[in-house]
Amino acid sequence: MAHTHSARKRVRQTAKRHERNKVVTTHYRNRIKECRAAIAAGDPKVSAEKFARASQAIHGAVAKGVLHENTANRYISRLARAVNAVHAAKPSTAA
Repeated sequence: MAHTHSARKRVRQTAKRHERNKVVTTHYRNRIKECRAAIAAGDPKVSAEKFARASQAIHGAVAKGVLHENTANRYISRLARAVNAVHAAKPSTAA
């Protein structure tokens, strides 16, 4: 256990940040899971919608300092490739 005042404060701050970061992490991970489920279902419209939400959540995690920008870009790039593959496989009939 920490003995000095500053070390005790550090423990408190770390615990507070950990709880805050856990909420953000859970949020973006759930959005990624939803997007992957939509991709697996093969519906282009739903997968594009879920991708937009996942991308927004990932960028939010970067803004809050939970994710590194390069990591976020890698996640988004991989999801985008998968969504584009669904679009290429099943083109939507808008007409």
